[in-house]
Amino acid sequence: MEIVQTPENALSASIVSAIMNAPIEKINIADWLLNLPDAEYQRCSVNHIAAGITSNFEGIPMSINVEYVGTALVVQHYIFDEYRADYCRMLSISDTITASGRSKVQVLWELKAERIDDKTSKFTNTIHATATPEFLNFIKENGISLAEAAKARQEASDTHNHEETPLFAKSIENKALFGKYNLPFQQIRL
Repeated sequence: MEIVQTPENALSASIVSAIMNAPIEKINIADWLLNLPDAEYQRCSVNHIAAGITSNFEGIPMSINVEYVGTALVVQHYIFDEYRADYCRMLSISDTITASGRSKVQVLWELKAERIDDKTSKFTNTIHATATPEFLNFIKENGISLAEAAKARQEASDTHNHEETPLFAKSIENKALFGKYNLPFQQIRL
């Protein structure tokens, strides 16, 4: 069950966009993500460790991602709520492992493609992190305020999102135009 983000539990909200030099008709974010090779995920951020696709007991697709967000090792268990060519919405109760211990954070991940013109599209990567009751207890036990935790998470999430978004966009563009993930990335402006 999704935890609604409120001022009492919000940790971060990061939205970053990048241009894809591919027409919207050729973009298929769901296909890209549901077939994303581990090595391609890794090359889209120095903090990406591993990724794979599985399903939950109900047969709904899941994306399992392991990455660093700031100083936390995060294991994401994204369940696909919605997945289409132009939009994917996934929700995870993610394990976060830090020097202070282990907890859980809810992460909402949305990937969206929009038409700009006949040859280009805009890719938007949105990440919302919300404190779970377990996380609120964890920070209390460690003498950390929600404001301090949110500030650290916001900075880390923004930094991570600004790195991965243009590389995800280039990967989606390569898949759309050439049907392959493993093409060399062209010059990318970060």
